Amino acid sequence: MDLKRINDHVSVAGQIRPEDVASLKAAGFVAIVNNRPDGESPDQPAGAEIEAAAKAAGLAYHAIPLGREGVSPDMVAKTKSVLEGSAGPVFCFCRSGTRSTTLWALSQAGEMDAGEIIAQAAEAGYDMSHLAGHLGRD
Repeated sequence: MDLKRINDHVSVAGQIRPEDVASLKAAGFVAIVNNRPDGESPDQPAGAEIEAAAKAAGLAYHAIPLGREGVSPDMVAKTKSVLEGSAGPVFCFCRSGTRSTTLWALSQAGEMDAGEIIAQAAEAGYDMSHLAGHLGRD
């Protein structure tokens, strides 16, 4: 698992497996956000398997799948709600971490300066500069 820290509250990674959940718990995460729709790849574990492992480990689990249809305002609102409602670090995953970083970035629009959002994503290895026009304060 190639965990990439965006900031003290959010980290992202590519696809995880149920057996990775114990490591996430040990690392101090309190919630897992699954941004990958089921069935994208034949070797991908079902979200329900990861959810069961998360619940068994005492972690909150949230499914906010981002597929080919693209980002919706509801996905951004759900992401923001999970992040604001978690009393500790949140781990988000998809296939590569890019969709998770995109939803994090959009959920921070109006809360953080666009340049800071882009810089934090870049530090984690994700280029979110294409979202600059969507990240400004209202």
